[in-house]
Amino acid sequence: MVKLALLGAGRIGNIHGRNVLLNPEAQLVALYDPYQPNADQLSKVLGCEQMTPEQIFGDPTIDGVLVCSATDTHADLIEQAVAAGKHVFCEKPIDLSLPRVQEVVAKIKASNIISMLAFNRRFDANFAALQQRIAAGEIGEVEMVSVISKDPSPPPVEYIKVSGGLFRDMTIHDFDMARFLLGEEVVEVSAQASCLVDAAIGEAGDVDTALVIMRTASGKLAQISNSRRASFGYDQRFEVHGSKGMLTATNVNEHTLTSYTKAGATRAKPLHFFLERYEQAYRSELAGFISALNGVDLVLPSMDDGYQALRLAEAAILSVQQGRSVAVSEIGLADVQSNRE
Repeated sequence: MVKLALLGAGRIGNIHGRNVLLNPEAQLVALYDPYQPNADQLSKVLGCEQMTPEQIFGDPTIDGVLVCSATDTHADLIEQAVAAGKHVFCEKPIDLSLPRVQEVVAKIKASNIISMLAFNRRFDANFAALQQRIAAGEIGEVEMVSVISKDPSPPPVEYIKVSGGLFRDMTIHDFDMARFLLGEEVVEVSAQASCLVDAAIGEAGDVDTALVIMRTASGKLAQISNSRRASFGYDQRFEVHGSKGMLTATNVNEHTLTSYTKAGATRAKPLHFFLERYEQAYRSELAGFISALNGVDLVLPSMDDGYQALRLAEAAILSVQQGRSVAVSEIGLADVQSNRE
């Protein structure tokens, strides 16, 4: 029985904490949140003790931690987990600073702990099957990947101000999925972005609509279409074209009923909110982490995957700012060296 502690009792902490209860191979023994009402409420629901981070990291009976706290605490908590020898599951992002992320990744690689970054879309049953069938050679060599990812509506502007922006906050999932499906690293990024949904987002220094084109060293191409507005629901689609055919993954609708009348055929809209759309994916990703702690050999999204996706986000931001294609090799080591000087 794996014993886990939860750091963060907000919305995403609620999801992961409740999912631990559904897993017979794990037990949630402690949680911490600096906002006491959240900590009190969730600890009662989950039936676990409240501890400080120092108590959690100092408890030898706790095997791993789930880092679901505010973004600006992730990097420090991961490093504390490494120092304490605790396995760590962390919500994205590790940090909004690429140099800081690289420092954390280096410490993870130098340790013996099991770590996982919560790129939950890899665990969606449809998308996982898509990648598996690509890997099995069903469509031959991948040539093009198309990702359509649109939110039903933008988050509050107050969230936008601290999110790191669309590319680091929203598109980061799509960068990871593009890497996951391409099977190769991206070497060049070109992006265009606008503010078409809410002027307040632009006033906050962000964009809400974007197109990204990427290329790998072998010439494979990927494109991402993002918007903070999809009036019909949460729009999540993939198309992968290969030398022997094509695979697609479409939206998950509210139900499967279709109406056929003289007026035409109608069916339900896509699920409206990400928590509904990826409910099972959240359970599956946590189950994967727990299985890894129980000795099952699995390939999990790593902290380095988070670093590589953030590099693509930084390249996209630079492309928009400078109006040019950006080589991914421009992003990374120089930033870390500059940060240390």
